[in-house]
Amino acid sequence: MATKTIDDIDLKGKKAVIRVDFNVPLKDGEVTDNTRILGALPTIRKVIDEGGTAVLLSHLGRPKGEANPKFSLEPVAKALSKELGQPVIFIPESRGEAAEKAVAALSSGSVALLENVRFHAGEEKNDSDVAQDFAKLGDLYINDAFGTAHRAHASTAGIASCLKPAVAGYLIQKELEFLGEKTESAESPFVVILGGAKVSDKITVIDRLLDKADTILIGGAMAYTFALAQGQTVGDSLAEPDKVDTAKAALEKAKERGVNFLLPIDNVTVDSLDFGNLSVGNIGSSDENGNIPDGWEGVDIGPQTVELYKAEIAKAKTILMNGPMGIFEIDACNKGTFAIAEAVAANKNALSIIGGGDSVKAVKQAGYGEQVSFISTGGGASLEFLEGKTLPGVAALDQK
Repeated sequence: MATKTIDDIDLKGKKAVIRVDFNVPLKDGEVTDNTRILGALPTIRKVIDEGGTAVLLSHLGRPKGEANPKFSLEPVAKALSKELGQPVIFIPESRGEAAEKAVAALSSGSVALLENVRFHAGEEKNDSDVAQDFAKLGDLYINDAFGTAHRAHASTAGIASCLKPAVAGYLIQKELEFLGEKTESAESPFVVILGGAKVSDKITVIDRLLDKADTILIGGAMAYTFALAQGQTVGDSLAEPDKVDTAKAALEKAKERGVNFLLPIDNVTVDSLDFGNLSVGNIGSSDENGNIPDGWEGVDIGPQTVELYKAEIAKAKTILMNGPMGIFEIDACNKGTFAIAEAVAANKNALSIIGGGDSVKAVKQAGYGEQVSFISTGGGASLEFLEGKTLPGVAALDQK
């Protein structure tokens, strides 16, 4: 079944309630990363260009169901106004009489951002009264917040059952296309780069991708659990000894499927690490057999692994990267992640998809954000979608 989109409905003269994901980082009242704001612009512009009114709902942070000025969306309205090139009216409520009155007064072609939906305790509980109050704000519903599509909340799944039509915006449409269709029927060779801390977080994704990928490259702390599974020592590295059997099963499945499943052959190590101050002690490396001695921990893939992985990436026609290769936030430990990001960007013959969360931060920090085919806006949502789970925020929308 295909989800109905904004192109399937009439917007002229209609007030469109659009769920956007403006959960953006703020510092001193200023937005420090506007990726998610830029992601929502095509949908907002489509509504106002066709003579509709854009009524925007979003969350910001975790205010725990009560109003908290620290999590107000007011500064985001200013940032959106700058990007849109037109005024954005900020409405300091998101439900109830005052909000309904303010929305009713909006003229066609205007844009309003309402206050944080998570100021209401019923939002995260998918409370039907809260969903119905949101539904009173417009004539139709558009979900364009992929980052929260894996949560059944009042402003994502709840509202879609009481405000019709309920369709996907351009951002969600693009996410479903790249993370769905383009990885389901990926052009071969399909190279998957998986990093991050835990095998337990990614094992379902690994399992599913073993059915589709030609090559899987493993980095990040989860590589140390795989190292344990192969009988190597990992010193003080972050690993999950209780997941060794899970790692062994993945290696076995890769062998059966004929998937080229590569693990680091060398690692950058440190004898002390202070993440709070982003500093490390002495820097070393694993031995010639890939073992890490006691008192040392792995923090990045080593130069030999970088070369090995780069050679695989260069051959790819489709690349999916989800998770960094090491602790990229610290300068001494970011070379592996940045080199892999550079290799992905350098392969101009491949479709390259960066799957949300830390991998997006890392690719942008490395300076290659503009040089890949697609960057997902969803961390948890992109992982769950790649795992094959149903996303409640998408499932609740009208189907063609």
